[in-house]
Amino acid sequence: MKYLKVSFPFFLLVVLVTSCVQDDFIDDRVDPVLRFISSIDTIEISTEFQLEAMYLNNVGQEETQAFMWNSDRPEMLTVNSTGLVQAISAGTATITVSFETEEGITISDQMDITVGDNTVITIEEKSGTIRTTSSYTLEGNFTFQEVNGNLLIEVAEDYRASANLPGLYIYLTNNPTTTADALEIGPVEVFNGAHSYEIPNTGVSDYQYLLYFCKPFNIKVGDGEITD
Repeated sequence: MKYLKVSFPFFLLVVLVTSCVQDDFIDDRVDPVLRFISSIDTIEISTEFQLEAMYLNNVGQEETQAFMWNSDRPEMLTVNSTGLVQAISAGTATITVSFETEEGITISDQMDITVGDNTVITIEEKSGTIRTTSSYTLEGNFTFQEVNGNLLIEVAEDYRASANLPGLYIYLTNNPTTTADALEIGPVEVFNGAHSYEIPNTGVSDYQYLLYFCKPFNIKVGDGEITD
């Protein structure tokens, strides 16, 4: 009788791949989204402020498009075709940015802006929860905050991750199914407790997800979506 000899490295590779993979088919399509990437709470009367927005297509890639801009109180706050707002009189107005896709679907985002005595730029903070999509432990909460033009990612004390998974990397992305077009932060070096990352020249609204991948095998382990 003949026996098949299986080397330990090969066996380990099989175990890692089969334990990470849940489905053979991965749908990399996401819902298109349009969102503001600039933030302002109050604008001083008789001054201007340039608003900016980002459109992400159905695979999470940014596309340059001509947006439509609208103010519900133009007597108070006007907005032109490029998103430049001008403060006219005191009060609060809602600015809407919208875009119609090739399929005829209109997507939009809104922002309330107050016209007052002084301009106030908000320091926005967003939060989310990390979850596993594999057999490995991966959990915890995190926040995004923009500090001096950089993105500060703070992972909370309740974070836990399996330390026995080789080649675990973390990314920023707008498509949680793939590392294509994702921004690689680097290898995961902390597997328990609070820690942080600072990403240069990145805004708090530039990305929607944290993404955890087994880089050597290109297999997803988990993600974390911004929800607030």
